[in-house]
Amino acid sequence: MNILVAGGDGFCGWPTALYLSNQGHEVSIVDKLIRRNWDEELGSNSLTPIATLDERVNRWKTITGKTIRTFQGDLCDYAFLSDVIKQTLPDVFVHFAEQRSAPYSMMDREHAVFTQVNNVVGTLNVIYAVKEIVPDCHIIKLGTMGEYGTPNIDIEEGFLNVRHNGREDVLPFPKQPGSMYHLSKVHDSHNLMFACRVWGLRVTDLNQGVVYGLHTNETLLDPILVNRLDYDGVFGTALNRFLIQAAIGHDITVYGEGGQTRGFLNLVDTVRCIEIAANNPADHGEFRVFNQFTEEFSVNDLAAKAQKIAQNEGYEANIVHLENPRVEKEQHYYHAAHTKLVDLGLSPNLLTDDVLRTIFQTVVQFKSRVLHQNVLPKIKW
Repeated sequence: MNILVAGGDGFCGWPTALYLSNQGHEVSIVDKLIRRNWDEELGSNSLTPIATLDERVNRWKTITGKTIRTFQGDLCDYAFLSDVIKQTLPDVFVHFAEQRSAPYSMMDREHAVFTQVNNVVGTLNVIYAVKEIVPDCHIIKLGTMGEYGTPNIDIEEGFLNVRHNGREDVLPFPKQPGSMYHLSKVHDSHNLMFACRVWGLRVTDLNQGVVYGLHTNETLLDPILVNRLDYDGVFGTALNRFLIQAAIGHDITVYGEGGQTRGFLNLVDTVRCIEIAANNPADHGEFRVFNQFTEEFSVNDLAAKAQKIAQNEGYEANIVHLENPRVEKEQHYYHAAHTKLVDLGLSPNLLTDDVLRTIFQTVVQFKSRVLHQNVLPKIKW
């Protein structure tokens, strides 16, 4: 297939582009490279040193003989986006190109506005470009399990059977997002659902859990192809922060009581889920939702796992609890359905000690790059 990966320079987008290219698809990347600018804005960095996008795709071609086209620009620029669509004529549009950090979106009014404009307007432009230029194109949009929040009932995959006053209907599962970022993803979902219902577009919304891991088979081929690893209090996941803290002799810092529970999946499964969705496209007029995760863990679970791996590798690590900088439930019920991708062929890679050890060993390798001032939270809701 001809696949356009928006946000293909990022943590999920880069290994996805390599994987799809390696499977024989014709892959193009569109990215405005703003994620690299955010490192400069925040005084942060990727723990792993990452090459430029040009260096990455050139090395990929040298190693594999496969070409990945690149386009640098903003999805909020409709003239630019429509020109890219006309040049590439994608069968599949994989949409990673959004500001993905909840803390970044909650820094202040300016960052909240930027997040919503960047994410919502960019997605609206994708909708219109596909509608007007390649109406058969299948849009695969990376959503988030954070759209659902933490309801006191089981979370279904996108939709809920509702009985009310003697009548029954299938309705979108209620959304309780926890940040301005998560709100933007809800708006995306509503806009895409509308486009399917009114204009007959075909969309798969992948409500992804928290991704862990660093390497895929493709990124391991050469140091120039290595993926980024974020650890700071703005873009770093809890598990990444815990592993980095343990490696540098810092306390493992749990926010609040630590009962916050979420869905998680391996980066290797992220790229596989994109392939599964692409190989099994939605029908015209269909807006479908897959909950994209494989396991559920609490923050306390992650802290204990990080502590265990660190100690096994000879690093002492204490777990401490900080005042929670976020407004969220710290103890809650959490059980979410996630069967549709498995039914289509996903074979999960789980969070084993071996997986954690591999990440931790990479962390130790590059721990001299850790900016110690960034491992604690600075943004409050």
